[in-house]
Amino acid sequence: MAAIKVENVQKSFRVFYDKGRSMKEVVLFRNRRRYENRSVLKDINFSVDKGEAIGIIGENGCGKSTLLKLMTRIIYPDKGRITIEGRVSSLIELGAGFHPDMSGRENIYTNAAIFGLGKKEIDSRLEGIIAFSELEEFIDNPIRTYSSGMYMRLAFSVAINVNADVLLIDEILSVGDANFQEKCHAKLDELKKRGVTIAIVSHDLGTIRNFCDKAIWINNGVVEKYGLPGTVIDQYLEFMSGKRRVQ
Repeated sequence: MAAIKVENVQKSFRVFYDKGRSMKEVVLFRNRRRYENRSVLKDINFSVDKGEAIGIIGENGCGKSTLLKLMTRIIYPDKGRITIEGRVSSLIELGAGFHPDMSGRENIYTNAAIFGLGKKEIDSRLEGIIAFSELEEFIDNPIRTYSSGMYMRLAFSVAINVNADVLLIDEILSVGDANFQEKCHAKLDELKKRGVTIAIVSHDLGTIRNFCDKAIWINNGVVEKYGLPGTVIDQYLEFMSGKRRVQ
């Protein structure tokens, strides 16, 4: 049974050459507001079965993160459809959904509520979230005083404790010290064994090769290769090696 199904998805964005910054500039220099529609994703199709992990790889700017944001419904496709079964939890950008002036504890409640948890559910999981993050000493300090590693610890701790059916991760596991990264990977293994479906965007090809059941290589907005991680990664590395030789 497919937990994630992406069908004929297309997405483009307006890229302005010279966009006015003030209302005055917009009115007086409207002819300067030229733009092009830049196609980022072109007819993307794939599916992920329940309990599988898929890795999404490709060069910077190829559309990987856009694809993940479409899956979280932060943005929506111009054409096509994305179907996801069950509750979705995501780690898309470091600190997304956090308010800098609120404490870590207050942000746990806010962030978990975004994922659909009620107050009683959050109450019951609060201590576990704090313990996993290892931020007990700082949990009542404003988030603005946190380092990027502390942000990541708290964000990951919330995301894995909402009992999601689908977990979407964008490169965030590269933040933090080695011990916490190892702890995160162990937790992901545990979630996968429990049947959670996981999609990871990452340049860490070793993680994709060892952890994922499938991989998809996005190249200039299209699916270049989709299949077993080893096969997809080997073709991607061969492609990148060829580009370096040409340069």
